[in-house]
Amino acid sequence: MKSLSQTFKPSMGYVISIGVFVLCLVWITFFNGDQHYLILSFICLAASMLPFYWHFETRESEAREIVFLAVLATVAALGRVAMAAVPDVKPTSFVIVMTGLTLGPEAGFIVGSTSAVVSNLFLGQGPWTPWQMFAWGAMGISAGLIRNFKIAHNRYFLAILGLVYGFLFGWIMDLWYVMVYVQPLNIKTFIAAYLASFYFDLAHGVTTAILLYLFYQSWYRIIMRFKYKYGLAGVQDEINQQSF
Repeated sequence: MKSLSQTFKPSMGYVISIGVFVLCLVWITFFNGDQHYLILSFICLAASMLPFYWHFETRESEAREIVFLAVLATVAALGRVAMAAVPDVKPTSFVIVMTGLTLGPEAGFIVGSTSAVVSNLFLGQGPWTPWQMFAWGAMGISAGLIRNFKIAHNRYFLAILGLVYGFLFGWIMDLWYVMVYVQPLNIKTFIAAYLASFYFDLAHGVTTAILLYLFYQSWYRIIMRFKYKYGLAGVQDEINQQSF
């Protein structure tokens, strides 16, 4: 049996990581932290890795697992850079969701947050970077948390989920925008700002939905093949819990 400390270590990592994210976002929004956005972005990056490495304390970790996640984060970032000319068509979200569904919430979180800061090395860093890291990291976590449910691997459900993710990502980014730039801020200006981003959020959601519907099965097989071949993401623990 796992000890009590082993049971709560991953959860404590999430609490600390999300707490750091929230503090950085509040600092950027209300305390003129946009002048130090790059430092805060790397603080958020380190925080996003905390649950992943904290979870490593409960099992044997290997460098190839970190390398594989770095490859996925790079693919996600390059997908965004390659489609930068088309507003809000982001294959990045598809890669992040697939990571969470196959490798778990820790992996989804780190790939989501890392892909944001890496892609912004090409597209431009700014006070929006930590917000993007948080939004994509949350996307990866949530995908990982539902991966053990059968419906989470249904292509029709994933298409709907992809559409929802597109809007949720946009709404998180809109929240930062209205709190920092919209003056005066009232219910009318708040709604107007959200409505203005509707078509961009729709494009993001539709792109993610289509990619999940068309390529989920092939990507799932590829990632799971690597996962079992190289024993990634605690696969031995999963095997031990199964009956053969």
